[in-house]
Amino acid sequence: MKGVLVSMAPGSPIVDVSHDVAPQDVDGARLALARYWRRFPAGTVHVAVIDPGVGSARAAIAIESDGRFLVGPDNGVLSPALFALDARTVSLPVPPNAAPTFHGRDVFAPAAARLAMGVALHELGEVLHQPARRRTPEPHKRPDGAVEGEVLTIDRFGNAVTNLYARADGWLEVASTMLPVVRTYSEVAIGTRVGVIGSSGLLEVAVRDGHAARELQLRRGSTVIWHPTRRPGAARA
Repeated sequence: MKGVLVSMAPGSPIVDVSHDVAPQDVDGARLALARYWRRFPAGTVHVAVIDPGVGSARAAIAIESDGRFLVGPDNGVLSPALFALDARTVSLPVPPNAAPTFHGRDVFAPAAARLAMGVALHELGEVLHQPARRRTPEPHKRPDGAVEGEVLTIDRFGNAVTNLYARADGWLEVASTMLPVVRTYSEVAIGTRVGVIGSSGLLEVAVRDGHAARELQLRRGSTVIWHPTRRPGAARA
């Protein structure tokens, strides 16, 4: 892919944002993209290739949104850019000689290079009116004032990223255990299980200098509950 990019768009800087997203983890990639795509300057071209459906009937797409471009498979990974009011999407043609297992090199990289060289979005393909969109599940408030959510993804540090937004206080109930919600890791001793507010504003289950998902046997979909105060009778970690 980089060979294609530097050949077709010489002089364009290439920034590797991450190669740590788990293979086939479309939602994990979607969440990562949501955190950074607007932090790059206008005119940036983002290429996101988490593509378990490569070679299938899924579309290949390019998007122009909020002054930036995004290229990748139409499987929801580019959803963060699709919810902007000015988002426009085209379907990219797949060349007959494109490797059915490597559209990153043969479809996405050439499209990204053309955008980087100033080619207009509409010149790349036909308008696509209903690209695939994925949304983060909404947490729900319980009668007792607690808010119930779920684990969205596990990052490379073993933190379990949830769909809960909360202040840096209260308690996070995970696997029948109450964890204090703190602002920074330095507030607790090494090995302590806590809830922290991540850089995206979402609550994360963490272990200082440890691997929370492994210790607490968490996976995508695991239930987490934020309590504004400690629930009586629950064991403290």
